[in-house]
Amino acid sequence: MEKETAMVGIHAAYPPLPAEPIRVGVVEDDKAMSKIFTDAIAAAGDMRLVFTASSREEALSRLSENTADVLLTDLGLPDGSGLDVISAASARWPDCAILVSTVFGDESSVFRAIEAGARGYLLKDADASQLAHEIRTAHAGGSPISPLVARKILGRINKEEAAAPVEPSDIGLTPREQEVLRFISRGFTADEVAQLIGISKHTVLTFVRHIYRKLEVDSKVEAVNEARRMGLLA
Repeated sequence: MEKETAMVGIHAAYPPLPAEPIRVGVVEDDKAMSKIFTDAIAAAGDMRLVFTASSREEALSRLSENTADVLLTDLGLPDGSGLDVISAASARWPDCAILVSTVFGDESSVFRAIEAGARGYLLKDADASQLAHEIRTAHAGGSPISPLVARKILGRINKEEAAAPVEPSDIGLTPREQEVLRFISRGFTADEVAQLIGISKHTVLTFVRHIYRKLEVDSKVEAVNEARRMGLLA
């Protein structure tokens, strides 16, 4: 059984190796931690370090000089917040997978990072030997999340669901369908939803089909927009 703090991705299977090296940027002010990250990237034959930065200002300047497929960034930087780096990188490189690596595991930090554009959230007390796997997972479209952080996300969503008013009976969404809807509205895939709430992917897809039918839509985007319009999502 993996330790509570182990770096794990939502996807259990290892992603395939890319045809071209994964370009990785690292934003980390702690020299020892930065060396751990850069050594792990150097040891991976399918990755190439494109830049490192140790401050918010330096990271923002690097964004205009380089292009990265995966950006690994801290939140607590000596001259400001890593959230600014996440927002800028997300806007400049829409296809870049941004991973947070931080000591801040509080709910506010987690959700602010996700809202800014982060696709994964790893705690620094995790097993650094798994870093290359987490970078590959993010590059392949997954969302690496430390177990403690995943529980915070699940707890927040469950709280929101419990506080939501009862919907009119003609909408007909079951509590489980509402839970799945909340997850997909936040960008989680069927595999990730299945892992988080402990059901099979097939069951998740069944719930999604029921949601589409009840909301009279044909896609995830339409479902999310319609659910927001009807007040089913905050």
